[in-house]
Amino acid sequence: MGVKVSLGVSLGAVLAIVAVALVGGGVASLQPVFGIIVPYAAFVIFLVGFVYRVVDWGRSPVPYRIPTTCGQQKSLPWIKHDKIENPSSTLGVIGRMILEVFAFRSLFRHTKAEMASGNIVYGASKWIWLGALVFHYSFLVIAVRHLRLFLEPVPFLINGLDLVDGMFQIGAPTLYLTDLLLIGALSYLLARRLIVPKMRYISLANDYFPLFLILGIGISGVLMRFFIRVDIVSVKELTMGLATLHPVMPEGIGAIFFVHVALVSTLFAYFPFSKLMHAGGVFLSPGRNLSNTSRAKMHVNPWEYPVKIHPYEEYENEFREKMKNAGIPVERE
Repeated sequence: MGVKVSLGVSLGAVLAIVAVALVGGGVASLQPVFGIIVPYAAFVIFLVGFVYRVVDWGRSPVPYRIPTTCGQQKSLPWIKHDKIENPSSTLGVIGRMILEVFAFRSLFRHTKAEMASGNIVYGASKWIWLGALVFHYSFLVIAVRHLRLFLEPVPFLINGLDLVDGMFQIGAPTLYLTDLLLIGALSYLLARRLIVPKMRYISLANDYFPLFLILGIGISGVLMRFFIRVDIVSVKELTMGLATLHPVMPEGIGAIFFVHVALVSTLFAYFPFSKLMHAGGVFLSPGRNLSNTSRAKMHVNPWEYPVKIHPYEEYENEFREKMKNAGIPVERE
């Protein structure tokens, strides 16, 4: 699938979701479908799919120690051991996992290779790490902020986070820093896939679709806040009903809100079956969650079984004459 086809399919799918939700959200009889049934269905698909993927990965056997390492393994006492880059204990694995999950350690170590004057030159590639870090943390803060729509009273920590995120407020409504960072980081990640030839070559529709989808979520959220206002009281009534399993469909909610909900619901339903599932898979990756004790312990494949071998001595005894006739040297005449 070419770049134009992948882009067209991904962008077309997102625009189709927007169009359907925009039309359906403007029809009073269809609003319960987009405001109640679709979110519930998406959440169920997310939970079932997430659990299924985690259980499926957890059942996959890992007979050998195959951690990804980039430091000195523990060996002789006088050789300095890199406890984080090449952990030999559970504590070291926990430390490396914390850095991986919260600081994207492996992405920070990412380098780029380019041809210069006929030679391969390696260099730092920190912009992708920074873009991914900004995107993930902005998305996390926005998700936590939205919990105020599902909780009453709103916890102090969420109100505090809301206050910090809007500390650069200029006028009203509140301008949240994470809204700008999210859209900026997504735009960078999308532009990188389109501009960098190597990334453009390997990018498929399932790489572009999540970017367009989350970008649509961010843009629709900004539109609701600054340009196309919705009745926040009615929205709170709807979300509280969803959270308490007593859904109601208030009147007066604008169609743009149902576009936002449709995009979020699509993200939830799509999440377990996409590359986004790395959020759960990182904890089950044997390249990350295993300690490297290959020198300290003997790791034997539990599926080993007796294999009939054919040593060279027997092989030569069987084919000695043919080997001599073919001019192949033999150990014994």
